[in-house]
Amino acid sequence: MNDPVKQGILELAKAIWSSDSLRFLDTERTRGLREDILRKLLALAMTDDERAAMLGLPDGCRVRESAKIISPKNLVCGEYVWVGENAVLDASGGLQVGSHTTFAVGALVWTHGSVLANLELDNRSGNPWIVRKPTKIGSGCYIGGPSSIYPGVTIGNKVIVLPMSVVAEDVPDNVMVGGSPARIIRAIDEEWMARYREQNELQNLL
Repeated sequence: MNDPVKQGILELAKAIWSSDSLRFLDTERTRGLREDILRKLLALAMTDDERAAMLGLPDGCRVRESAKIISPKNLVCGEYVWVGENAVLDASGGLQVGSHTTFAVGALVWTHGSVLANLELDNRSGNPWIVRKPTKIGSGCYIGGPSSIYPGVTIGNKVIVLPMSVVAEDVPDNVMVGGSPARIIRAIDEEWMARYREQNELQNLL
């Protein structure tokens, strides 16, 4: 190698690797976390559809770089779901997502909370105070980011969650919600959809 900069970087990496200050713990927890970290590193070189396939999602799903799915084995996901950059889908408590739903950049969906661990002054790993509740998102939904969906919430089909919203209660089908806490702003009916298509010159696509 004739490039002195590349050679210097390699030598630095070797020095760090051989240093006594670089230590790895060998526990059940760290082994599991390390596998997840390595998968994320490999995923950086993947396309969004390849990344979704690696996570076991159905055909047509796409997961953008830097998105995170916690406990993907507990995620039940429909087809053609799009997960944007920096979105977090927490499936540790059980997460169900319908088909043709989008999680925009920075959207946060939670199925667990650790508030009690903090209030009980017991924030150690594996503490008994973690609360987990299944969360459900319907089909045809748009979850704007950076919004937050609380554990245990059920969101119906064809729902728009506006950006910067905090959804702490269940949401019925065919509505737009927004705010903190989120409230229903309007119905999503055929009249509204027809007007939206016309405003954006998309009416001829039907």
